[in-house]
Amino acid sequence: MANNTINIILAEDHELLRDGFASLIEKCPQINLVAEASNGEQLVQLTEKWQPDVVLTDILMPVMDGIEATRQISKKFPDIGIIAYSMFNEEYLLNDMLDAGAIGYLIKNASKEELIAAINSVYKHKTFFCRDTTMKLAKLKATNNENKLTEKEREVILFICWGMSNKEMADKYNLSVRTIEGYREKIMEKIKINKIAPLVVYAIVNKIIFIDANHQVQPFTKTIN
Repeated sequence: MANNTINIILAEDHELLRDGFASLIEKCPQINLVAEASNGEQLVQLTEKWQPDVVLTDILMPVMDGIEATRQISKKFPDIGIIAYSMFNEEYLLNDMLDAGAIGYLIKNASKEELIAAINSVYKHKTFFCRDTTMKLAKLKATNNENKLTEKEREVILFICWGMSNKEMADKYNLSVRTIEGYREKIMEKIKINKIAPLVVYAIVNKIIFIDANHQVQPFTKTIN
């Protein structure tokens, strides 16, 4: 098996949907479906056994839901990328899944291309939101604490969403890494967010970034360079 093969576990309580997702995944030679779970408790057990690269999980499942399963997995195996997926009418659970540790989000009618893109993104520890979700987020009203941010802090949020390290930002600004860490700490304190995926959601809602058709993070305005 190739070294770049992505091992994945799928969790879905509806057998037909699980078979559909499994069929899509198995058609991709770089992705290896190592196990399937029908509830959150089984997902946690299988994750402990296989320790995959990526977990793709439904949210509303019996015995243990996807939120609690994600919380347990991300706490014990923080390097595993977790993708949540849901029906259209379950998108209100997005923030709960992100707070629990998911870094990807799909709806169940996502295309094969979006599914594969999501798996590849979270495998690289990058966030991924399907196009439908990002469009809905972009239409939401900005949060009350957005106006507390300075332009420099908004720029730092953009760079974080781009995946830049503290060292890379320090080099760009010609500042010390500790100064950049101070910027990040102040930002997180202002907006009450301490994880990357919820920060990306915040940045979309507050018109700091948008996700383009290729699922790449772009600045909302051209003033940031």
